[in-house]
Amino acid sequence: MKASFIRKVLIMIVSLYVTLRITVIVLYWTGIKGGYPRKDGDGLLTWWSNGLVNAARIKKTVFDPFNVRIEPGKRYIIMSNHRSLYDIPLSILSLPGSIRMLTKKELFRIPLWGRGMAAGEFISIDRHNIEQAKKDLKAAGEKMEDGIVLWIAPEGTRSRTGRLGSFKKGGFILAIETGAQIIPVGIRGSEKVLPAKTWDFYLDQQVAIHIGKPIDASAYTLENKDALIEAVRRELNALCGESG
Repeated sequence: MKASFIRKVLIMIVSLYVTLRITVIVLYWTGIKGGYPRKDGDGLLTWWSNGLVNAARIKKTVFDPFNVRIEPGKRYIIMSNHRSLYDIPLSILSLPGSIRMLTKKELFRIPLWGRGMAAGEFISIDRHNIEQAKKDLKAAGEKMEDGIVLWIAPEGTRSRTGRLGSFKKGGFILAIETGAQIIPVGIRGSEKVLPAKTWDFYLDQQVAIHIGKPIDASAYTLENKDALIEAVRRELNALCGESG
């Protein structure tokens, strides 16, 4: 059901409110208190995600046939298809662990929100500067060593067609170098909530999050990273309900 004008405004107000509030709280904790326990940051992100998802009345169903869990001492990267702005909050609500996003550096330039993301352990990556991108991936690896579960869209950006696009190699190189477990996640239906290039919200959309069996990147080398990329693509195709 397409949201009325009043409902659309309400969704935007709620989204702005929860985003601004979490940003202010995180900046207060880091600026005044000098930091905060990671579990408190996890709780804030869960609250933020629930606010966004509930405002749009998204009906979420999670399929986790392998009962995926995060084991201490191991490194994990969630690799998901990316069709919607709602993929991040849906992932946070559907998967275990201290999930943080690897995101383009441009978002970190947004006043307040950018500072809040940095303080909240989100990691920027410069997609236009190869040398800086290498440093960014090294920083991401250090966060993983410290217990962060990294969320990556291997396509690099949202799909405009709804189907999987070509994959960037950086996340796979990071996975191999850190010996990470890649958790493939296929999200179906999120693009219907807020279609690309519009501000038309559709309420009560059914969204399915399919969590696949983790893929051990330590079984691959940089020389055969293309085989890892292909393995993840095959799995994501299946999880997304795509034929190829």
